[in-house]
Amino acid sequence: MSTSTAGASGTSGATSVPVVAGVVAAVVGFSSSFVVVLAGLAAVGASPAEAASGLVALCVTQALAMLWLSVRHRTPLTLAWSTPGAALLVTTGVVEGGWPAAVGAFLVSALLIALTGLLPWLGDVVGRIPASLAGAMLAGVLLPLCLAPVTALADSPTLVGPVVGTWLVGQVLFRRWAVPASLAVALLVVLLEAGDAVDVAELAPTLAWTTPAWTLPAVVSIAVPLYVVTMASQNVPGVAVMTGHGYAVPWREAMGVTGVGTLVAAPFGGHAVNLAAITAAMAAGPLAGPERSRRWLASVSASGTYLVLAAGASALTAVVVAAPGDIVQAAAGLALVGTLASSLSGALAEEDGREAAAVCFLVAASGVTVLGVGSAFWALLAGLALRPLLGARN
Repeated sequence: MSTSTAGASGTSGATSVPVVAGVVAAVVGFSSSFVVVLAGLAAVGASPAEAASGLVALCVTQALAMLWLSVRHRTPLTLAWSTPGAALLVTTGVVEGGWPAAVGAFLVSALLIALTGLLPWLGDVVGRIPASLAGAMLAGVLLPLCLAPVTALADSPTLVGPVVGTWLVGQVLFRRWAVPASLAVALLVVLLEAGDAVDVAELAPTLAWTTPAWTLPAVVSIAVPLYVVTMASQNVPGVAVMTGHGYAVPWREAMGVTGVGTLVAAPFGGHAVNLAAITAAMAAGPLAGPERSRRWLASVSASGTYLVLAAGASALTAVVVAAPGDIVQAAAGLALVGTLASSLSGALAEEDGREAAAVCFLVAASGVTVLGVGSAFWALLAGLALRPLLGARN
């Protein structure tokens, strides 16, 4: 083999590794949580067509934003939708003003994210929220969702059993793919049980515009908790992952780009675009190859993969809508078990303020609505109020 041939082969191999890593990161990120996104959008009033539009919009906007950041900075920076934020929407439910008000709240949250990059003090305010309370609020939001596999298995063991079984086997044999595999089995069960109910006319990807409206309960119940959860559970951990792998995140630009991306996606149903946290290491770590200077190509291939996945988003939504029983809810709950465990660990790790975190968790898990405002807001308020009082006794 000539030197030139060997060099070309080496370059090709060095390029293919990060490209494959990016594809894997996008597929894992999408398949692990798209049902949570659909459930969250539906819970706050979206029709199946509007929820499908939201999923398409999120895929496209985060793909384009990721492509911009990765090419501009030659950094393996990956973006995602806010899975914890989608879980928050599930427990919030329909607010005053319905779906248009939810879209308006998405826009407010997007504006706050964009302003975080421009106004350092806004980021400082979020940073002052104790991590234990942010974790407790998120854990409380996730608890009802993570109970779904338990109740669904008891109610429909023949339908839900294969989904739970696949997840359990995956946790032992192929941990990274356990959630995608269980979701694949869930979709297969749906097709076998209710394939005739899938509306063929809704398989093509479409975007549905919603003119936003603004109500105070929607802003307080959705916009503020969504912003806090997205910052605390996605953007801050995303920066930590990148820093751990030796990459600097262009913070101000990243917040501006993701904020603008959410502003663009929101009228079409997208709730939040942010830094990836769970899948970030796939593009920034050794999985993307030994040559750190080429790992940014993983973000480029992840971007392209999300654009391809956007084409199938409406078809997947149609399958989910046709699902009998609680199959999809069970699969969504399994997808969030890891996040629940991490949130509980962070909430209760420190003895100081543990009681306040516990109260915050219980209020969030209660699902109560007071004055038209959902439990996530009241949970955070209760935790912040009780933390100095209960902490003073220790």
